[in-house]
Formats: sequence, structure tokens, C-alpha cells
Amino acid sequence: MPSVFVQGRPVESYPPLAPEARRGSVRRITEAGEEVLHKPCRDVTEFGPDLAALIDDMFLTMYIADGAGLAANQVDVDLRLFVYDCPDDDGVRHVGHIVNPVLEPLDAAHRRLLDDSEGCLSVPGAVMDVPRPDRAVVRGFDRDGEPLVIEGTGYFARCLAHETDHCNGQVYLDRLSKRERKDALRQVAERREGVFARRAARTAELNR
Repeated sequence: MPSVFVQGRPVESYPPLAPEARRGSVRRITEAGEEVLHKPCRDVTEFGPDLAALIDDMFLTMYIADGAGLAANQVDVDLRLFVYDCPDDDGVRHVGHIVNPVLEPLDAAHRRLLDDSEGCLSVPGAVMDVPRPDRAVVRGFDRDGEPLVIEGTGYFARCLAHETDHCNGQVYLDRLSKRERKDALRQVAERREGVFARRAARTAELNR
């Protein structure tokens, strides 16, 4: 089994950071409560240099925040798009982006829900258990407008579902009970300052 898949295809080797990040600029990450995170995003209709530059910025911003995925509305851009650099449960690394993602519905007979911990860069510091299917198939396009299908299992399936939720105007807090949501927000209040300190340190590290 290859150890890295880029845009769903196996590669023999890949750098620690996706090459896009070297071209990108860091953007501010939006936080739960901001309007852009709580409404469905617009479809991407123009494929070109502006979209490519946004993807570059999103990769760098994701790495600065030490995330596994990042949607465009998390950098205050109302477009259906996300990037990812995420392992699955077998330790295989998956790297790429997908434009206008649609999560395929799974037959209930062929899916298993996993109740596992989940965090979000827009809910800084909170980690909660969220049930997600153990498999995900997302269809969309690449930055050039070519059709793309990405499949994932385990933790990577969780990432694909989580980021597609963002494009649909949902944060993972929306999947929690009222009591769980209160617990998550308490965690944010306690840990947010530390999260931002780590992001600042990561920025300095990557700028060396």
C-alpha cells in the first residue's frame, strides 16, 4: 500500500508540506458564530489563477494552525472548496483539495458509525466525540475544473465529512446536544489563548 495519496492518486514520495503552501499567504481563520460559517457556500464557477491562489493560501493557513483540513469559509471566503492533509487509520497520508464537494449518501447496510473525537480550527481548543460514518466518498472538481472523486476511511473519512459540512454551512457544534455544545464552548474559553500562541509559534517556525 502506498504511504501517500495526492488528489486520490498514489505517489512514491511527497514533501512534509504540500508545495502549494510555499506559494501561499496566511489568512485569518474565522470562528464559530461568524455568519460565513453558518450558511451554505456558493458554488465555484470560475477556475483560474484566483482560485489557485486561494488554494495556496488555504494550505499554508491549515499548516500554520496544525489542521488536517480547511474549508474556504474558514478563511472568510464564501465558496465551496476545501483542502486537506490527513492520515487515515492505517497511517496512509492523503493530501489535496476539492472544489464544489458533494458527499455521497451511503447505504445504511454498508456503513458503520464511529463515535470518535473531533476538533475544528474554527472552534479553537475544543475536542468532542462526534458520530461519523467510517467511510466517505466525495465528488467534485480540481482547481482546473476536472472531475474528481476522493474516497476515505476512518479518520480521513471523518475529515472529508467534516469539511463538506463546512461547505454546507455546518460546524461540528451543530451535531452536538445542547449540553455537549456547552462543554465545547467551555473548552474554547479555557484553551483558545494557548491555541493562538501555538499558531504564532508555528508561523515563526515556518518563516525561518
